[in-house]
Amino acid sequence: MTSGQHSRRRHHWRRDLVELAAVFTAVAVADGLANLVAHGPKGPFLLIVSAVALVATAAFHTWWARRHSHAPPAVDTGGGATGASSTEHAEGTAAENAPRETALWRMRTTVRDEPGSLAALCTALAGHRVDILTLQTHPLADGTVDEFLLRTPAELSAAELSRVVAAVGARDTWTERADAHDLVDAPTRVLGLATRTALDAAELPLALRQLLGRCTIHSLPAVSLTGRPTGETAPVEGVLEATTMRLRDPSGGVITIERPYLPFTPTEFARARALVELDARLGPRVPRGEHVLTLPEGNEITVRRADQNDIEAAKAMHERCSDRTLSLRYHGPVGDADRYLGHLLSPRFGRTLAVQTASGRLVGLGHLLWDGDETEVALLIEDSWQRRGIGSELLRRLVELAVEARCDSVYAVTQSSNTGMVAAMRGLGRPLDYQIEEGTLVVTARLGRTANVTPAARGGQN
Repeated sequence: MTSGQHSRRRHHWRRDLVELAAVFTAVAVADGLANLVAHGPKGPFLLIVSAVALVATAAFHTWWARRHSHAPPAVDTGGGATGASSTEHAEGTAAENAPRETALWRMRTTVRDEPGSLAALCTALAGHRVDILTLQTHPLADGTVDEFLLRTPAELSAAELSRVVAAVGARDTWTERADAHDLVDAPTRVLGLATRTALDAAELPLALRQLLGRCTIHSLPAVSLTGRPTGETAPVEGVLEATTMRLRDPSGGVITIERPYLPFTPTEFARARALVELDARLGPRVPRGEHVLTLPEGNEITVRRADQNDIEAAKAMHERCSDRTLSLRYHGPVGDADRYLGHLLSPRFGRTLAVQTASGRLVGLGHLLWDGDETEVALLIEDSWQRRGIGSELLRRLVELAVEARCDSVYAVTQSSNTGMVAAMRGLGRPLDYQIEEGTLVVTARLGRTANVTPAARGGQN
């Protein structure tokens, strides 16, 4: 390879002299031709002949270009006319390049910890037109767990995916449907969950569920509702036992996470423990924000988040409620109603919305409770404030929180005679399922991501 200095041609005066002579010669020839045409006896005739020649040359060039195009020749397979084969080839190419319907899957599988095992797995997936969007690896003692986010043809099922990877030696394969939220890479997703946890203590169970996938989370308190120790405890560093994690709850007790269909990896355990430690360092916290609403009769009420600082105000509201109202809400002895408040107002077990009047008196509570892998909604409105649309407004806001938390459904447990709660659930405009047993009614609203929410009914509810 030569340098730029030696690769340049040397500048020489002879070349300049030759170029200058060529220019003068061309000018002289052009001047002679012009004088011959302009001052000669046949000058106009020569100009007409030249124009006709130029037009004929241009027409011939156009005809030749159209007759002999520059398109590549069609491949003759020997099975028919060239035109037919080229048409079929073009149609086949267009069919292959046409957009196809696809689906997103999360897949986790274990491969041997040896060179080439992951490459063989990726090659097998590529053979079925599967696009690997993200990949995480979790090294174990007896292999490597690979977690994929895949875009597959819509007709490829989970069972077929499992057969494809099993053919190249993968084992313990698990698949589930994914959505657009899973397209975020793992570090960004973990940072986002940490931010949500830092802003709101009630986000910890939701963050753990989104971090670990489909799992069941139970917060077991250290003290029961009656004030007796439950004996639930865990070491500071936590416990990992295959499909079960036990982490120390910062508010006391134990957070138990179970995923029977898939063992947890040490990486997942470390991430979950880091989230719990973050929650413990930040202490109790609830985001502050108030929404002022005007009721049909003109009274203003304020809806805000509630926490354990509202226990005394909630007890005072219990005293103003009738026994029937309390029994419809708590489904047990009315005298035990106050015992549930510590649990209900704890951000560890869900989110609570409080309704207070312009004077600051608490007149309503709405709870969104994390019940394992399900979500419960519950309402309590003071007797003198019922039938004004407060319950419907609370329920609508609770369902919005559940949708934000990516819950699939919410359910309410009440008595079959509680027509107000049933009407409020119907007012959500969501598909409902009813289950009744011995006078207890369970109404479940499905929160499909494509379902439309209609404005909640403003009247008739508790």
